[in-house]
Amino acid sequence: MTETAKNIHLAVTVPEGLKGSRLDQAASVLITDYSRSRLQHWIREGALTVDGKKWRPRDKLAGGELLAVDALPEPGGDWFAQDIPLDIVYEDQALLVIDKPAGLVVHPAAGNPAGTLLNALLNHCSSLVDLPRAGIVHRLDKDTTGLMVVAKTLQAHHFLVDQLQRRLISREYEAVVQGVLTGGGTISTDIGRHPKARTKMAVVIRGGKPAVTHFRVLQRFDAHSHIRVKLETGRTHQIRVHMAHAGHPLVGDSVYGGRLKLPRASSAALVAELRGFSRQALHAAELILEHPVSGQPLCCRAPLPEDFLGLLRVLGEEQVSSRVTTRG
Repeated sequence: MTETAKNIHLAVTVPEGLKGSRLDQAASVLITDYSRSRLQHWIREGALTVDGKKWRPRDKLAGGELLAVDALPEPGGDWFAQDIPLDIVYEDQALLVIDKPAGLVVHPAAGNPAGTLLNALLNHCSSLVDLPRAGIVHRLDKDTTGLMVVAKTLQAHHFLVDQLQRRLISREYEAVVQGVLTGGGTISTDIGRHPKARTKMAVVIRGGKPAVTHFRVLQRFDAHSHIRVKLETGRTHQIRVHMAHAGHPLVGDSVYGGRLKLPRASSAALVAELRGFSRQALHAAELILEHPVSGQPLCCRAPLPEDFLGLLRVLGEEQVSSRVTTRG
């Protein structure tokens, strides 16, 4: 099998064990680098043939046929490249891992037609235009920083999406939340669209999807906590929704945290820091996955950004100051 930015060629013989199987079912068993929906599309357009002839997805196989693919990767959207700097943590022929800064939207949409991570990726690697969402397999919110993995081939994309769906990719975050947590724990609820504010997500009783978030305390401050969070699922805004639901919204999260709450007797430095921290204090710090080609574990880490470190520094200074005042 070969794949380039311009074409995909592969051939495989149907074994006797798949005799009587539908063409699309057999193809999904034999050609595991691509999704079943993509294989069905290739069958319908004649890019996947049986002994050189076009068949229907439901046609039955007798065994011994030659399945052949001769297909062009399809552009995923009307996108264009832009020279936007990327902080690349790791890259090879199959994938790359980037450390996304705050303020960078991941994918073009209404209100953000350009200036996104996707535009930057196309500038870095033009062949990504032929992949679904330019190889992006998961997202981070605009103002969340940290690690994202991007596929560079269709096989890698299919593999990574499958790994995400099977919860085999480990993702850990660091966050600063309001309130003092006494210990770690697990939050397990259903998350779905907010029943009234449709641009928001919420913990719901009906119509949501299961979401599981594990967290542990790294450091406690006078009125805040620095936590490490591990996602078992990957729902939209999951960490932000779950921590707000637990009564500990993320610092800077105006969507799920409501109006800014200042601790009593806060110093001028802390007040200025909290008022000036205009994004959710959330950073994707660690990403561990199985490499789609080598099969070996790939572990990437991203250091905390400067604004996050500044927040921790001021919270620590406030804690020391309050202890000194109390003792005095």
